[in-house]
Amino acid sequence: MVDTDRWGRQAETATRDDRTRRPNRRQFVVATAGVAGGVSLGGCVDSFETVSGSTTDDETITIGALAPDPADDYIGQSIVHSAELAVEELANNGGINGHDVDIAIADTKSSPLEARREYQRLVLEEDVDVTVGMFASEALLAILDDIAEHEIIHLTSGAATTVASQLVNEEYDRYKYHFRVGPTNDADLGRMQVDFLDDMSEEIGWESIALFAEDYEWTEAPWEVYQEQIAGTGVEIATEERYPPATDDFTELYTEAEEQDADAVFITTAHTGDDALLDWAVPQREFAFGGIHVPMQLPAYYDLVDQACRYGVGQTSATATSEITDLTQHFVGEYQDAYDGSNPVYTGYHTYDAVMLFADAVEQADTLDSDELVSTLEDAAFTGSAGLVEFHEPDHEYAHDLVYQQDENLYFQWQENDDGEGVQEVIWPEAQATADYVAPAWLE
Repeated sequence: MVDTDRWGRQAETATRDDRTRRPNRRQFVVATAGVAGGVSLGGCVDSFETVSGSTTDDETITIGALAPDPADDYIGQSIVHSAELAVEELANNGGINGHDVDIAIADTKSSPLEARREYQRLVLEEDVDVTVGMFASEALLAILDDIAEHEIIHLTSGAATTVASQLVNEEYDRYKYHFRVGPTNDADLGRMQVDFLDDMSEEIGWESIALFAEDYEWTEAPWEVYQEQIAGTGVEIATEERYPPATDDFTELYTEAEEQDADAVFITTAHTGDDALLDWAVPQREFAFGGIHVPMQLPAYYDLVDQACRYGVGQTSATATSEITDLTQHFVGEYQDAYDGSNPVYTGYHTYDAVMLFADAVEQADTLDSDELVSTLEDAAFTGSAGLVEFHEPDHEYAHDLVYQQDENLYFQWQENDDGEGVQEVIWPEAQATADYVAPAWLE
């Protein structure tokens, strides 16, 4: 875990004009006994030498992809598959700015320690020019100092913590190499939940909700937004609780929701999502169910839980049926063709966009110099498969974070089609909707 005192430190915010840009460095290992034996558990480099950040004409550009358990985990698999797909697409279209392009994969094993170890391997052994990916916020925070030390652009495409962006704001010169292409950050996740309730609660009959969130760090920012803003939507909070991380039985919480006549449980969950869903669907509780539910985002989830997620409402960046931009269905089709008909989860869309954004920035700047690329990325207005990618200014509280676009954040509902298959139908926003909300059959 990351030391909370360290990440909680304060720093004076400089203006953009006051900041100086140091020359970019590409680090290579000096052959020492310590490094020859592998990167230390602390992920520290004892010695290195630096050279210019520009490439020679025949140099291959290497994309480093950091993902948790890509052989078994849907989240990590989507990161890797989407990065591979983007690299292949670039290679088939002349590479990046005339350079060949390759990929190096790193399995973070959902561990901050392993994330540091693998990040160092990508930099020191694979000589990557950029890194993308990262799912767990704790793992991302663990490599921020390494990103700063090596001065290589990192484009997050999974973790939602705002701490990284706050550090860019507080210590720009050190942490400016971090950008989040997606997903929406944890504070804006809360804002998005409120926007959904404000716009849809009357239409779908959610006049009162039971507000629940698993008591993990990632839910703290959304919970604060709920406390401040849900009342303004006119939706009544019948009961609320940030429940313990070890919760595997929701009987007591759901009984309270029923006793308080809540129309829906509005949940924020990742780690406890399966139990939360099954304890609602199998007994057919007397309320609807929705919110931020990470497992329900998985395209294969309908079959994995034996259809129990039918009628469940969830948030995501994109689905296989959505058409956020002209590139959305292009990417989905290419992914399906390449990976036996399977569909990406949200990390896939953002990772594909991250690689394509980096390629676009290199071609615009005509260099791999990290400092010049930082400037190019700060001015980006890039249309990807999950929507428009623009970043907050360095003096923004969430510097280099994805700018929230309300009409490009989706809520879907698991519905069953005429063939008996589960489909993630988009129900909000209206411009992106592929179907209307359907109340659970047992509530009609």
